[in-house]
Order: sequence, then structure tokens, then C-alpha cells
Amino acid sequence: MSAACDHTHAHASGLTGEGLVSEIAAARVTCLARGERLTAPRERVLELLLEASGPSKAYDLMAAFGPGENSAKPPTVYRALDFLTRQGFAHRIESLNAYVACRREGGHSAAFLICDCCGVTREFDPGEGEAVASEARRDGFALSGVTLEAHGLCADCQGAPAA
Repeated sequence: MSAACDHTHAHASGLTGEGLVSEIAAARVTCLARGERLTAPRERVLELLLEASGPSKAYDLMAAFGPGENSAKPPTVYRALDFLTRQGFAHRIESLNAYVACRREGGHSAAFLICDCCGVTREFDPGEGEAVASEARRDGFALSGVTLEAHGLCADCQGAPAA
């Protein structure tokens, strides 16, 4: 994946304003109902993921966390990411070693279309996720999650002239 494309994209950006406030409030309510705490560092990492226009690496989150006294050390961000993924508020995209916010309710299988040029990532429901879960149950295997990652080029990058 290149650092930046030299062509234009029609991709949506991350959440801002009332949409962002609403997602954070919903996460607080979910944590409260589960007896979990959405601490300030966890909330800040979730906020950064929701604001991002694509997958974010942990060190990018640390850099954006805040200056000076508000900065975050690696353990703080990694612990927050671990919590957010366990709670279903974020997904780890293994092939990119990056994270994206999840705005879908409850635990679910996840699939991602990842553009190798611009990095845009779109989550969708993989119908095959249930087939994998069924196969796992048949073999007595307890799944903790199913994630599918598909790489290629988004529509904007397919139509762009070669650099």
C-alpha cells in the first residue's frame, strides 16, 4: 500500500460532530451495561479511531493522542486497543497491523475490503462467517472471532492513471 495516492477519491472521512458524540455515548452505555469501564484513555483511543478515515496504527494513535501531559505511552494505547477489540468497539486488521472502529452492534464476524493503493477499508458482513462458526462447532472448536481480509483496488484507484 502506498503512503498516498496522487489521484482523487470519493471516500468518506471519519466521524465528527454529533455523530462522534453519539458513538462515544453509546459506547459508554454499553460498557456500563456490561459492568466495564470506558476510562479516559480508552475513550480517547476510540474517539481517534472513529475520527480516522481509515485504519490506524498504534503509533499513529499515540502521536494523535495529545501533546505534553496528555500524551500516551505505548502500553496505554495497546491496553486501550485490547479493551476496545474485546468489547467489539474496534477490529484489528492483521495484514496492516492497524485498527478500525466498529460501529456495528454486538459481536459478529467481520470482513474487510482493503485498497492496496490508498488504504481505504470497508467493513461488511461476511455471509461465510456463519459457515466457519458452524464448522468450528462441528469440530468442537470454540471460536473467539472470524475476520476476513480481502486486498485489491477500490473503484477510485482502479480508474486512476498509473503513477
